[in-house]
Amino acid sequence: MNSKSLFTTLFVGLLLGLNFTFAQSNKFDKEVETISHQLDSAGWAKGSVVFTGSSSVRMWKSLQDQFPEVPIINTGFGGSTAEDLETQLFPLVLRLEPSKVFIYEGDNDINGGITAAEIMATLDRIVSRIQKQLPNTTVNLISAKPSPSRWELKTSYMVLNDLMRQYCTAHKNVNFVNVWDIMLDKTGVPRADIFIGDNLHMNEKGYALWKEIFTPFLVEE
Repeated sequence: MNSKSLFTTLFVGLLLGLNFTFAQSNKFDKEVETISHQLDSAGWAKGSVVFTGSSSVRMWKSLQDQFPEVPIINTGFGGSTAEDLETQLFPLVLRLEPSKVFIYEGDNDINGGITAAEIMATLDRIVSRIQKQLPNTTVNLISAKPSPSRWELKTSYMVLNDLMRQYCTAHKNVNFVNVWDIMLDKTGVPRADIFIGDNLHMNEKGYALWKEIFTPFLVEE
C-alpha cells in the first residue's frame, strides 16, 4: 500500500470512529429534547422533586397521582444507564433546580455487563455535580429492583445495592431508597404478580409497592 492509500484508509477510519462516538454519546438527545420541550410547554417550578433514570421511572405514570401534594417532574428516559444520565444531567436535572432528586440507574448497566464498581464511580460523579451546583438538593439513589427476566444477575444487583447503601451512608444529604426487599415473595424470589408480560417492567401493583417505600422520602410528617 502506498502512502496516499494508507493516508486515505486512516482518514476514513478516523471519520468512522468519530461518527460512531458521536452517535453513541448522543443516542438519547432526541428523547431528552422531547422531554425538555414537553416540560417547558406544560410549565414547571424550581424546587420541585425530580425523578429520573431508566424505564422503571419513565413508566411510573401514576407517580404524580400517588403523591398529589408534591410537585413532581418525571424525566425518566427508557433504556438509559448511569453514563447516559451523566451525559444528560443538565437538561434532566440541573437546569430544573429541584429540592430533591431520585435516581434510578444501574439496572440496565448490570444487564449490559458494566460492573458495580464502574456504576458507582459514575453515580459518584453525578452526585458530585449535583451537590456542587445545587448544594441544597437532596439526592436519593434508588436500589436496583429484582425482576424475573434478569434474576440470573441477582448477585451482581445485590453487590451494586450494597455499594450504593454504603455510599449513601458515607455521604451527607444522600439517601438510599431500597426497593429490592419489598418486591420479593416469601421464598426470596421476585413476586410474579407485580410485573407486566416482559417480566422486567412493573404493573400498577408493583408501583403501589414503590409508593410505600417512597412515602417517607417524599411526605414530611
